[in-house]
Amino acid sequence: MPNPHDRRTFIAAATAAALTGPAIAAAQQPGRERRRAEARRTGAADGPVVIASGNGVAAVGRAHDLLTAGADPLDAIVAGVKIVEDDPEDMTVGLGGLPNEEGVVELDSCVMHGPSARAGAVASLRNIKNPAAVAREVARRTDHVLLVGEGALRFARRLGFKEENLLTDKAREAWLRWRSRLNRDDDWLQEDEFDLPAVGRGAMAPGHGPGPRRHARPLLALRDHLETIDGVPYTTGTIHCSARTAGGDLAGCTTTSGLSWKIPGRVGDSPIIGAGNFTDNAVGSAGATGRGEAVIQVCGAHTIVMRMDAGDHPTDACLYALKTIADRTKPARLLTDDGRPNFQVVFYAVRKDGAYGSASMWSGRTFAVAGAGSGARHEACAFLYER
Repeated sequence: MPNPHDRRTFIAAATAAALTGPAIAAAQQPGRERRRAEARRTGAADGPVVIASGNGVAAVGRAHDLLTAGADPLDAIVAGVKIVEDDPEDMTVGLGGLPNEEGVVELDSCVMHGPSARAGAVASLRNIKNPAAVAREVARRTDHVLLVGEGALRFARRLGFKEENLLTDKAREAWLRWRSRLNRDDDWLQEDEFDLPAVGRGAMAPGHGPGPRRHARPLLALRDHLETIDGVPYTTGTIHCSARTAGGDLAGCTTTSGLSWKIPGRVGDSPIIGAGNFTDNAVGSAGATGRGEAVIQVCGAHTIVMRMDAGDHPTDACLYALKTIADRTKPARLLTDDGRPNFQVVFYAVRKDGAYGSASMWSGRTFAVAGAGSGARHEACAFLYER
């Protein structure tokens, strides 16, 4: 078995070979058309196909059922992601999502409807647990694409969306643990420094009381979905979902509570058309999860759809976008010792003919898919670098 360094070299070489060919083909029209024809024979599938991030197995199952019954693709995926938005145990989306640095949950989402070429989005939306449904109404009822903050909330209220407190007890406790680790000199005590037990928990456990103060900063490469570092959860997690009907119509949706402990008002890629989500009904649909700042700066989802239009298989298109991010990541704080991005990004894509694929910056990720001859399931992502 080759050692990890040999394998990484092989992966890098294989990726480079996969990415160089399409670039030449795009510049030579006959070659481009041949590649398109070959791609159409690779992975095409009859019937509906729905793809999503790894936390979306229930979402793709629901969306696929609705598509099979004849639902519009956007309605189907918004209904699918609602399952995750409503789940207080998923701390990356909707109800129970991790809050900003002030302890307030702010949600982002965007949708794109292939048949009508319409898009809608909301950002920094508070108190409404289903931002994807609000984004759909932006596309449906207005001449705008993106509403933010108080304006987005007022819009949702007018349409009858119910306001509620999105900060669950579990998320609040996580925020308090994070807050206590911010500064060794502030007045927030860490748990091992508490002088009193928690309400209803009886005597202090051994080892509590004054002790060493710790401030753990996680490696960004771990923050691809939800990771716990020194008792504190961190995430750049999201759910993306793209669908293709049996007739070849497409739609995409991305929804998130965003980066944990973010500066209030921070907006990542999830509500940005062309970054966290993009759909072209003649070509395909794509989306992203992970470090939103990196995805925004390469117009990630749009780049993937354009690569599919040039003839790339969806997986190759995702790898191309990841390689673009890797090549353009320059700050030392965002790089490993050997010069690779120290964060995670995962892309997802489905083509008009039903072919689909996903790729992550770092190995070890899975994505959800339903259709293409089987029910809702996880499959392994391709990857640019091996951990």
